[in-house]
Amino acid sequence: QVQLVESGGGLVQAGGSLRLSCAASGIIGGINSMGWYRQAPGKQRELVGSITSSGTTNYADSVKGRFTISRDNPKNTVYLQMNSLKPEDTAVYFCKVNSGAYISYWGQGTQVTVSS
Repeated sequence: QVQLVESGGGLVQAGGSLRLSCAASGIIGGINSMGWYRQAPGKQRELVGSITSSGTTNYADSVKGRFTISRDNPKNTVYLQMNSLKPEDTAVYFCKVNSGAYISYWGQGTQVTVSS
């Protein structure tokens, strides 16, 4: 049974930091890229950042220089360190794990709220 367990969301003041974690288990075919998406109320889900199995990263322009994505391959875990948070970063954050060429799994989402 595939499980993606997210943690680390919460309420923080603008300028503060949070670290999200997503631990994957039960994925038989191995893990390729891992990433974080977010969805604010009334908006479409958008990519925040992604990281390949070799460590190559990609970020949305809105978070470059503030957010850092990393992964621990033996633990099948992906992290998102978020610094200098802004109210516009408020959203539900989802992790996504890709396995093989066509299979993707999503986490349940964790709320991040940044107060001004």
